[in-house]
Amino acid sequence: MTARPDAIEDLLRMEAPQVLGALVRRFGHFDIAEEATQDALLAASQQWRRDAIPDQPRSWLIRVAYRRMVDALRAESADRRREEQYVASEPHASFSHAAPADHDDSLNLLLLCCHPALSSASRIALTLRAVGGLTTAEIAHAYGVTEQTMAVRISRAKQQIRKSGARFEFAADDDLSGRLSAVMRVLYLIFNEGYTVTTGTELTRTDLTGEAIRLARLLHALVPDDPESTGLLALMLLIDSRRATRSTSNGDLIPLRDQDRTRWDLDSIREGSDLIRAAWSQGNVGTYRLQAAIAAVHASAPVAEQTDWAQIAALYLALEQVEPSGPVRLARVVAVAHAFGPARATALLEELDREHGLLQHPLTRHRAHAIRAHLREAEGDPTAAREDFLAAADMTTNEPESRYLSRKAFGE
Repeated sequence: MTARPDAIEDLLRMEAPQVLGALVRRFGHFDIAEEATQDALLAASQQWRRDAIPDQPRSWLIRVAYRRMVDALRAESADRRREEQYVASEPHASFSHAAPADHDDSLNLLLLCCHPALSSASRIALTLRAVGGLTTAEIAHAYGVTEQTMAVRISRAKQQIRKSGARFEFAADDDLSGRLSAVMRVLYLIFNEGYTVTTGTELTRTDLTGEAIRLARLLHALVPDDPESTGLLALMLLIDSRRATRSTSNGDLIPLRDQDRTRWDLDSIREGSDLIRAAWSQGNVGTYRLQAAIAAVHASAPVAEQTDWAQIAALYLALEQVEPSGPVRLARVVAVAHAFGPARATALLEELDREHGLLQHPLTRHRAHAIRAHLREAEGDPTAAREDFLAAADMTTNEPESRYLSRKAFGE
């Protein structure tokens, strides 16, 4: 019996990084290996629809991709002699014998895509392309650039990996901890971009948040004893639990305090809360566990008025010591406003702005103005609040967020 097309697509999506990882581990040549993998996936999508999914789909894909890879390497004039000698030395070699189909290459592939030689943007693009299986067009759309621009970015990333001489498998003296941190950072950025899209008409991109959660689950399964990867998965699940309540049917933003908490995803909340409880006491607490703890406090409040904002403010203060960034500082201002009142929060915002320029910095200015607008509104100064709401609306390129801020400016 032939399989459903959607079942085949799901299987191919899951197996793609394994096939690519197997080829890169055996041959290197990241770019050629990806082309061979795509050829094998295309062949599978066509043949399996006509016939049936084979008993060992990964082995099938690896064998086909292996043949494509050998053909491609033979065609490469610069490498022809070396590769032909390699293949000739093992005329009866079976790739599945040399690299068992149950060998999991996912972690090494994630680490390779997050190589230190790459920029943050290139790491994200390559991870989504090679491990996530998104098309270049899908990645380009998510990040508001043309497909050609994203194709160039991905191509350059592959070239940088090749020029750096990066190994696929890692030795004992490699900075595994540092590379894991880079992977987590990439997955965190992918999730954040999906949760509140930087530019465009949509508030969220569920394809990106869903892919980030899938990859975070994969990372957690590969390094289950790493508490920060556990915290990262918990954070994503807890925040994503609110997804259905973040916007109206017309796509307008609904702030956290006004969301219908009875519609939050209880399964995600339970799983995320269990994960952060299990990981909380394992060594020094890092940025993802702290953020997950904050999200868990929000999730535990049945109504907005019962939120323990004092605890959240304390957690943000701890987070600021670990990650002293503008967004974290602004989040602490919000927590202080709810816990201790707008006057105290305004004083804190002014102090942080003097020290860090939050109202001027490109990465924080629109949110800083929005927060100051809410504080001024709470303090009874609607004129000053309107100025900040309009300034914030003008600075953001996310249309639902801009509409919300504009309505707030006129008391709607």
